[in-house]
Amino acid sequence: MQSLMFSRPFFSLIFALASLVGYAQLRNQEPWTENQLLEPLNLAAVINTPNAKQPTLISIGPGALIRGSIDIGPAKEKANLEALRLYLTKLPKNRDIVIYCGCCPFQHCPNIRPAFQLLNEMKFTNHKLLALRTNIKADWMNKGYPVTELTTK
Repeated sequence: MQSLMFSRPFFSLIFALASLVGYAQLRNQEPWTENQLLEPLNLAAVINTPNAKQPTLISIGPGALIRGSIDIGPAKEKANLEALRLYLTKLPKNRDIVIYCGCCPFQHCPNIRPAFQLLNEMKFTNHKLLALRTNIKADWMNKGYPVTELTTK
């Protein structure tokens, strides 16, 4: 009976450690690599450079706020993800593509993972995710990076 008491804490500790390791591995299984993250400063520099080769810039969030981007809509919605698929079928597989959302902090964003996974599944080779880690306002707009001109009626 006494050996059973010693084994419970031991097995509880082993289970807790295994759970933490499993969680850490799951967290690190993003569909993108570190090299596929594009810092906002770097994209802003390309957009602001005349005659620079521009990537295809796709908003997969609530709106195309970055100058030169197209609006697909939130990729968490099946219809928008299908619209993204249809749009991508018209592009060469080696096209430079940057997707972004910026609705919320990275770890909570419901749009970036399905869109990036779709690019992977479609075998694109030069796609990146804009690293808007907090949100588009903090990581792009507040820094004075180029935005779409909004017109009021």
